[in-house]
Amino acid sequence: MLLFHPQFGGRLKKHHKEAYSRSKHWNGKEFDNLVETTMDVGLKTMPGLLKAQFTDRKVREPEKPIPIVPFDEKAWNEEPETPKFIWYGHSVGLLKIGGKNILIDPMLGPDTSPIAPMTTKRFSENALVVIDALPKIDAVLYTHDHYDHIDLKSVKKRMPKVNKWFVGMGIGRHLERWKIASSQITEFDWWQDIDFDGVKITYTPSRHFTGRGPFDRQQTLWGGWNFNTEKLNIYWSGDGGYGEHFKEIGKRLGPFDHAFMENGQYNELWRQIHLHPEESIQAALDVNAKVATPVHWAGFALALHPWKEPIERFTTEAKNKNLAVSTPQIGELQILGTENSSNWWSELT
Repeated sequence: MLLFHPQFGGRLKKHHKEAYSRSKHWNGKEFDNLVETTMDVGLKTMPGLLKAQFTDRKVREPEKPIPIVPFDEKAWNEEPETPKFIWYGHSVGLLKIGGKNILIDPMLGPDTSPIAPMTTKRFSENALVVIDALPKIDAVLYTHDHYDHIDLKSVKKRMPKVNKWFVGMGIGRHLERWKIASSQITEFDWWQDIDFDGVKITYTPSRHFTGRGPFDRQQTLWGGWNFNTEKLNIYWSGDGGYGEHFKEIGKRLGPFDHAFMENGQYNELWRQIHLHPEESIQAALDVNAKVATPVHWAGFALALHPWKEPIERFTTEAKNKNLAVSTPQIGELQILGTENSSNWWSELT
């Protein structure tokens, strides 16, 4: 019965495969990366990893919950044509671009292991209540379907306040199972774009994998997003390891006024599917970003590194490479394309 738990999302059926067959990245059974990609995790390494993941939490998590700056509706709505963003920890981003409210990977639930015997708890408390304060959302976008990016609790809380859902190929079947109308959902292949009332949105390649259950690995697509208007160009990397695709993204779609780069939950065993901090900076340079903001950190302990390590290495490397950064507090409103060298985390333990 567990295999039918709604957390797993929608099951792959024949008509899904027929739809995916129009993508050159679908091999008939699953989606492929642009280059060979592996994880060095097997029977020998798994027991030790699991033990460390669920028992050794010291320095991997903050001693106290990280506070979330309350949403300021008045400040958000002032000068509606001014591009803004708020980062809500891990990979959650609220953007105002071209007058549109766009919410990326809104996983605001308390746990990334909702059906596992042990939990992986969020660094901030009561993040789900953030959803109640947010404005009506013109579009929710998901980079991929992993539990730290899509959770059922957040989806159900968001549904009445969302107009459109833009997702990678295959993710739509999860949303449909969770009672979101298919007419609201648009699926994207890599490099596919749409004109969203003056905001050109493009789904970009990344080097990663997907799956929510034991039998659906790589049966939905993974990627990042580009948002382009006449005045602004934004890149959101999504999860994934380093590769030549970053240069190709920069060549095709750059330069970017602001790039949000994955930075955290890395390990040498899975280097090909997650960026290390120095690679995050290099990838930002590859896409030709003027300002970079690190995401995929300060949310959960999904790897074995100390929780502050990703941001400390990221900012050090950015300084070495003369790349401007914006590192706001969780929930702090910022103007897109502007620098903010706050080091708020240094005051926490």
